[in-house]
Amino acid sequence: MSVAVIIGGSAGIGQAAAVAAARRGFGVVVTYRQHPEGADETLRAVKELGGTAVALPLDVGDVASFGGFAERLRETVAATWQTDRIQALVNNAGIGESAMLGDITEELYERLHRVLLKGPLFLTQALAPLLADGAAIVNTSSSSTKAAGLTPGYSVYGSLKGGLVVLTRYLAKELAGRGIRVNSVSPGPTRTRLSDDAFERFPELIAPLAARTALGRIGEPDDVGAVIAFLISDDARWITGQDIEASGGYDL
Repeated sequence: MSVAVIIGGSAGIGQAAAVAAARRGFGVVVTYRQHPEGADETLRAVKELGGTAVALPLDVGDVASFGGFAERLRETVAATWQTDRIQALVNNAGIGESAMLGDITEELYERLHRVLLKGPLFLTQALAPLLADGAAIVNTSSSSTKAAGLTPGYSVYGSLKGGLVVLTRYLAKELAGRGIRVNSVSPGPTRTRLSDDAFERFPELIAPLAARTALGRIGEPDDVGAVIAFLISDDARWITGQDIEASGGYDL
């Protein structure tokens, strides 16, 4: 059984990626921080497909906890699937905050940095010994890294997500000797829980964003989850070091 670990799999894109991975035959481990009920929803959705899934708590902003998490993950995978290796890692946990230049604080920067760049780097380092040769890693970035369509206030968020895209290319180079593929996915505006369910609280934001999207709507988690599941599958065996924009043609 191939096992995929979906970091931040309790809602939104992570939840959709977990379900899509299960459809492709993966056993799934999802992590959650403050949304255990969402993780339970993910487990139920996977089990309804006839798959197997487990959930583990993890704070991606707490690098000191990664060694203990790696050991819990190793024990969980061995007990659930009788294997000592994982075939896919999806670094999807995220937070979103905005601030114009004059309002950026060191606290805001550090908060975003811990989760968006530092966390994926050191978590991948901690889990690399568990990755099977030939495994796949996908990092969730953002279309905010692109040259067009910049939204004022997202300089810190977009810069850190841009750093994740660069990190992806370096990891693809460094891990190629083990046959491990590393790619990133950059969603455009997508209906998720990011920024405290912004689209639920401010539905008036949706129409202008849809108007800027070639395919005429904002993204849904399933749109992006399907791309992630493809990239961790053998169908994408010849793709590595790439950033795949999954935005429906946002600002095309």
